[in-house]
Amino acid sequence: MSISRETLDRLAQFDTPTICNVIELFEVRPQHCGFMDGRIRANFPHLPPMVGFACTSAFRSSAPPGKGDAYASVVDQIKTFPELPGPAVVVFQDLDDPAVGATFGEVMCSCYRAFGSAGLITSGGGRDLDQVRALDYPVFTGSSICAHAHCHVLHVGLPVRVGSLVVNQGDLLHGDGNGVTSIPLEIASEIPDVATGLVAAEKLVLDYVRSEGEKNPEGLAEKIAMAGREFARLREKVSRRLRGK
Repeated sequence: MSISRETLDRLAQFDTPTICNVIELFEVRPQHCGFMDGRIRANFPHLPPMVGFACTSAFRSSAPPGKGDAYASVVDQIKTFPELPGPAVVVFQDLDDPAVGATFGEVMCSCYRAFGSAGLITSGGGRDLDQVRALDYPVFTGSSICAHAHCHVLHVGLPVRVGSLVVNQGDLLHGDGNGVTSIPLEIASEIPDVATGLVAAEKLVLDYVRSEGEKNPEGLAEKIAMAGREFARLREKVSRRLRGK
């Protein structure tokens, strides 16, 4: 399914929790599914949201590879980037438990970024974090590790499991300092409009509690009720869209 550059740019205007809230309105998956758990954290939470399509790989560093090396595998990964519908998010499953060596460093991230990658996620560790921070390249990891050990990539383009989420090649991912979620492709183009309405509904409450004027529980309850009515209208709007398809 084709996703326009405009849609990707609009998705990047919203934080990941808002994206998750909107996906829930569409009722396309159980609310406890579709996102990575707390083991996967943003190394640079100050960066804007990352949006892109998964380029999946499995990684191991606890023993020497049978053949090849990590840098050859970087080329193999990058060769798949043009096959994706948009910018690549490199996703590694580290098969070592616990992780032994760092999945990435400055050189690998510089290579990915040079070929248009939007970011990187690994269930393992990363290193050269100061240098990668200077690239403004979002990375999400389970840890930091100073050495690369016997790092090698086992395969590219097959399903992986990272932070309890199964990620397939080409899945649409959205991540920021709060975590990473997948976005069902069939609703991706609809999400920004709904997200705009959801943010406006939340603003009714936030503006009240942040105002300088006098506040009381009754006033707060009124604003919460108003926001609830807006949420209900959004849910009905989404429901009508789904029934019309």
